[in-house]
Amino acid sequence: MRLLVLGGTEFVGRALVAGAVGRGWEVTVLNRGRRPAPAGARTLRGDRTAPGGLGSLDAGGPWDAVVDTWKGAPRVVRDAARSLRGRAGRYAYVSSCSVYAWSPPAGYTEDAPLVGGASADADATDYARDKRGGELAVLDAFGADRSLLVRAGLILGPHENVGRLPWWLTRVARGGPLLAPGPRALPLQYVDARDLAGWTLDALERGTSGPYNLISEPGHTTMGGLLDACAAVTGARPEFVWTPPRAVLDAGISPWTELPVWVAPGSAEHDALHSADVSRAVAAGLVCRPVTETVADTWAWLRSLDSAEPPWGAGIGLAPEKEAAALAAQAQDGTAR
Repeated sequence: MRLLVLGGTEFVGRALVAGAVGRGWEVTVLNRGRRPAPAGARTLRGDRTAPGGLGSLDAGGPWDAVVDTWKGAPRVVRDAARSLRGRAGRYAYVSSCSVYAWSPPAGYTEDAPLVGGASADADATDYARDKRGGELAVLDAFGADRSLLVRAGLILGPHENVGRLPWWLTRVARGGPLLAPGPRALPLQYVDARDLAGWTLDALERGTSGPYNLISEPGHTTMGGLLDACAAVTGARPEFVWTPPRAVLDAGISPWTELPVWVAPGSAEHDALHSADVSRAVAAGLVCRPVTETVADTWAWLRSLDSAEPPWGAGIGLAPEKEAAALAAQAQDGTAR
């Protein structure tokens, strides 16, 4: 297989390139050259957001398939897809379950209503409409029969550049009393970037088309299972203070951002983020590795980094002073357990 990956140096794109190279595929990446692609891939330089930024693609191709992970302005996907429709057999777009109209009910499938107001010609608006606009751009250029829409949910694993699992790992490694958002048995749904990549490459090889919710089955792990795995791989012995959801919210703590991965059970957010029906992807071969492997490999990657600075930006994780205040309030009220 001859594969073109647009990007290919960060997180999901990196996993796709590494997976394809590992299969012996001939892999080309197009990017701005800010970071190296995995070994074994041919690199073409180009800024797809700039006029003429796709010009270096003229030096390559044709390709059996293209994979695109773009999350900004849909018109950027539109331009790439139109440029490649005569030089590539299939186009896989890594989209998101955010394309469903808010809020999708627990158990929603690929047939759930989609967000309105999206356009393939749009500049950046918001994440949901940008991703749906990207889907529309691919469908317009390649048609439904040559388009694969990979609607990912929460993505974890090595090289994560958002910082959700890395934050939990570094917080657990610090030890001490730790606010653990309950309930302990809260079911979680996510996909390891490498499993997403493997399934996508398999699907391209088989000629699969259409939209797929690409996440683990609901309850692949739990909040307790995730934090226990973090403790096991770091060797830390934190005191998990399991705190009821109501107490977490009353403390003014933001789900998902200050407490990454976690959202309150029974909420619209939990239905949307941890309750999708993925039976179509499972029937098409999706297999997800255990949480212990994802956590262990992410910790090994974190420890391999040269910089002491976290590999993610601001806005992720609970500030120590806010956590301490919430723990003190729980101790006083006697509601933590």
